Amino acid sequence: MAFARLSAILALALAATNVQAAATTAKKVTCPTGQQTANAACCALFPVVDLIQTQLFDGAECGEEAHSALRLSFHDAIGFSIHGGKGGGADGSILAFADQETIFHANGGIDEITDGQTPIWQQTNLTAGDFVHLAAAVGTANCPGAPRLEFKFGRPAPKAPAPDKTIPEPTDSVSSILARFADAGFSPAEAVALLASHTVAAADVVDPNIPGTPFDSTPFTFDSQIFLEVLLKGRLFPGKNNASAPGEVLSPLAGEMRLQSDFAISQDPRTACFWQAMVDDQLLMMAAFKASMAKLQVLGQDTSKLVDCSDVVPVPKPFTQQIKYPATFSKKDVQIACPILPFPNLATVAGPAPTVPPVPGS
Repeated sequence: MAFARLSAILALALAATNVQAAATTAKKVTCPTGQQTANAACCALFPVVDLIQTQLFDGAECGEEAHSALRLSFHDAIGFSIHGGKGGGADGSILAFADQETIFHANGGIDEITDGQTPIWQQTNLTAGDFVHLAAAVGTANCPGAPRLEFKFGRPAPKAPAPDKTIPEPTDSVSSILARFADAGFSPAEAVALLASHTVAAADVVDPNIPGTPFDSTPFTFDSQIFLEVLLKGRLFPGKNNASAPGEVLSPLAGEMRLQSDFAISQDPRTACFWQAMVDDQLLMMAAFKASMAKLQVLGQDTSKLVDCSDVVPVPKPFTQQIKYPATFSKKDVQIACPILPFPNLATVAGPAPTVPPVPGS
């Protein structure tokens, strides 16, 4: 059943990709800047993309700011309920009302992201919502292996900040996290798909003593390494402080952080098979993440009034390798929670047990 649902997600995402591919064969508009797009309204975005790449992403790097832009889009959009009574969804309120939303407990460290994005946003004519979600799509495109995210243009200005306590936290139970996602309109499979973002993420405030701690050993590549390494059994590191901060559990790799919520979701019977299916399945992970992000980034918006400007988003470089166990690890170290799916055969990186370096700039 779990695999069937994942296959359905993949089929829907591939269908959406085929629709976009068909659109690229339609007659194009040549913009004053020389780029081509399917809709003339999107021409205004190409200079903004260049501005974002130059001033925010240091010339199209998959670095800390790209990771942060993706995080900001999630924190902006998820404060929404399909039942009403919460925030406006993907409206940019987290940027426009940063003085209020950044003090929420779940938004620790977000103020540094909004402080970095605000002066660049103010150089554009975009609404806060369009800027936040365009920056997320562009930043993600800088990471090899990432899907080319969609971008819809034309969000109105946000009316009010989102309410507090609408963002899942790493100390929350799986039931609480899944309930919050369901309230925003996401299934457990879609929630797991969105967690693929952790493959290019690092923590600054879960444990402030170790800023820039990545969640997997390849934080500059959008690969499925995160889904493998969260499943590895924890080890103690001789001579090091093995205590965990709230929301953190022992990571199997020195220098790496494993979120309590990620580990719990990887083991819970409601989500374990969705998690395990992502291991070494790059196409599934890309398609599922793209489909879930397409839904996330228009939460609360009237999509009939938005223009599809996905073709302004850069095309990411592919990831064609097979992921590997970190050095000294193998299948015996995997904490399998979904016995109905076969676990992929993976090689192990040669050498001594690694120490994962922090992400620069964090």
